[in-house]
Amino acid sequence: MSQSPLLQVRGLKKHFSTLQRADGRWRRAWIRAVDGVDLSIAKGETLGLVGESGCGKSTVGRALLRLIEPDEGEIRFLEQDVRSLKGESLRRLRREIGLVFQDPFAAFNPRLLVGDIVAEPLLAHRLVDTKAERFARVCQLLESVGLPSSAAERYPHEFSGGQRQRIGIARAIATRPQLLVLDEPTSALDLSIRAQVLNLLLDLQESLGMAYLLISHDLTMVGHFAHRVAVMYLGVIVEEGPTEAIFQSPLHPYTQMLLAAAPRPDPSRRSARKLLEGEPPSPIEVPGGCRFRTRCPFAKDRCAQEVPVLREIKTGHKAACHYAGALNGLQ
Repeated sequence: MSQSPLLQVRGLKKHFSTLQRADGRWRRAWIRAVDGVDLSIAKGETLGLVGESGCGKSTVGRALLRLIEPDEGEIRFLEQDVRSLKGESLRRLRREIGLVFQDPFAAFNPRLLVGDIVAEPLLAHRLVDTKAERFARVCQLLESVGLPSSAAERYPHEFSGGQRQRIGIARAIATRPQLLVLDEPTSALDLSIRAQVLNLLLDLQESLGMAYLLISHDLTMVGHFAHRVAVMYLGVIVEEGPTEAIFQSPLHPYTQMLLAAAPRPDPSRRSARKLLEGEPPSPIEVPGGCRFRTRCPFAKDRCAQEVPVLREIKTGHKAACHYAGALNGLQ
């Protein structure tokens, strides 16, 4: 795995406008979905982006591809300023970054044959010249994800959930991208099918040399799949580091509680860790200081007054907590 930077993100922000009723009147408010995220992904690397539902993970993925426009921040892909690209330059960028959706069926046109669905990026980016070339490439893509070439002549509803996700992967890799954004790629699948899809993604990464941004709330899956992990809470990254370090020695109380809440394969093994309690605050009314302080059992006065900075505590291991590394009560 090369360590040269493929993607670099600095200060990424995306706020959504909404209306909120207060004192009998409607007023405009802002949902701070992504509120200053820094990320980097090397060539051939898998970065797992984890956190509770609503923390802004999927918004980050869509903002990277500019499916939604960021409000602030810098996105650089192979040293290109992604936010400045327009027209043909943006089209060329999207050849290099693919997206696998959580629900592939919702991402397909149900009236199109699978062959036409997989061929869409080939036609959009003018990568094939003739129908024969297009058909041959579609058959090759389907076979590379474990489906027969005859699948091209069928409709999406004729396939199982796992097979539809394979079709989605085939479409995503049609342009041979260097980076694939995987947005909860296995959350809608049965456990046994999840393993098959993950093994497929690992095989494709090895053969094609792609990097992955794996967005998921399944910590067990991320632990087996990712090289590094970034933990997101209420629009910001609170911890980032190598997967082994995150799982063996988490520094942030939120990460520690997430790991404590994850299912364990041995039910007889009891945990002394404190479980995560309560609901995250509204992204409209974000707490001052540390965003996690309203749920943190170790919160002190300083946590309400100062915003913790994501800083390196150990080599390559960062945390946004004033007392990171000093709180051993949860470990």
